[in-house]
Amino acid sequence: MNRICLALPTNRACAPMISAIGGEADYAATHFGVEVHLLVLDSSDAATYAEHARVIEEEREFRAPQVVVHHLNDADQRAFLHEVVRRSGAAKPELLLDLMLPAALSYGACTNRAFLLAAALGCRSVHRRDSDSAYQVLDGEPVYPVDQELRSLGRRAADAAAGVSAVALPPERVDLPVVLAGASFVGELSVDISEIRALDPAVYHDVVSLWAPPEWSYEQKRALVEESFKGAGTEPFVGDHSTLTTVDPMRVDMCNVAFHQDVYGRVPLPPATDTIGSDYFLLHLVHDALLPGVLHNRHVVNFYTPERRTTPGFMAYQTRFTKFLLSMLYFHFVYREMAAAGPELLDGRNRLRADRIAALARQSALLDQTENVRRLLTIERSYRKLGGRYAEFADSLAERAPRLLDEARQDVLHFALLVEAWEALTRASDAVGPTW
Repeated sequence: MNRICLALPTNRACAPMISAIGGEADYAATHFGVEVHLLVLDSSDAATYAEHARVIEEEREFRAPQVVVHHLNDADQRAFLHEVVRRSGAAKPELLLDLMLPAALSYGACTNRAFLLAAALGCRSVHRRDSDSAYQVLDGEPVYPVDQELRSLGRRAADAAAGVSAVALPPERVDLPVVLAGASFVGELSVDISEIRALDPAVYHDVVSLWAPPEWSYEQKRALVEESFKGAGTEPFVGDHSTLTTVDPMRVDMCNVAFHQDVYGRVPLPPATDTIGSDYFLLHLVHDALLPGVLHNRHVVNFYTPERRTTPGFMAYQTRFTKFLLSMLYFHFVYREMAAAGPELLDGRNRLRADRIAALARQSALLDQTENVRRLLTIERSYRKLGGRYAEFADSLAERAPRLLDEARQDVLHFALLVEAWEALTRASDAVGPTW
């Protein structure tokens, strides 16, 4: 029986989503005959963790027989990772442990932990959801993404073609397995900057266009700004549509994605802290390597949590957005080189070449930082125009600029280090197995 990992990382109260994802686990087990390991990685405070534990325990008896629920706090995760890092024999073990479970928030690190825990559990795929999302409903029934994910993931593309609505895959790729299945979201913007657009559309354009490579034309940047962070818009789900293709990273959100072990067993996500978008790297890698995937339309519902509306929450989130923009200096270089390499990102056995990715990350760290200095100045100037708490953030940005520049460069070097150690860490996870 195939095992899959349905993963929910969280650092906030999300009892409704924990109940809802339990329903998705039941659906997967009963409709596809898989053993589902529902993994709740819980970094929330003690009271919130206790509430989550209560919900999980109360609902345990109602779970399908093939669903196994794992609720791990940071101490559980750290004990597992400590043993994995020790057994791996990788260099710089203490740094690796910090990159896997940092003190600060890291979207990439929490998903990397899910990848290693899935390896320890013997799972063939990881299906990730987020605590600030919910499922759409059609005719009174939840619209579970796992339905489309399990129809294709891991199957030879030529065999999976019969189970999708359309095929847009080069003929020379049909003998490869489907390694990704994903969709997006409906609802609020994935990045909490809609207030900027409401206050001043011109400032919104100036800031969001910093995401683009600097050599792009004004028209290209304007198109990117118009498309960015909207997901699938607001249209509700009315029926399935799926395409077997090389999936465009702009069409998938990490709150609604599944990867086969052939991907996450070879290359991790960047472990950057306090940086939104740090968990999207594998979408680009799968696309650029021309590996088959399925793009479907079972979008989840995105919403904002109240914490983002507080002053500390606002300041923290704007820092994460700023660091995302700074990371683009390095990742645009890596993406450009990956796109040029194409199938050369795979070895003779059609496996992703981790050594190539690590080398590109290290090469990018040598780039001149002038472009990032310009990005910071643009953000500072733009936010001052908005006034209020945006001007306050601009003041703090001016003070932190040198540190933020250094952090962005160090983040990509840490990514290279983790990529180099990843095979050993994955192998050690498999050997260690569950320790909780």
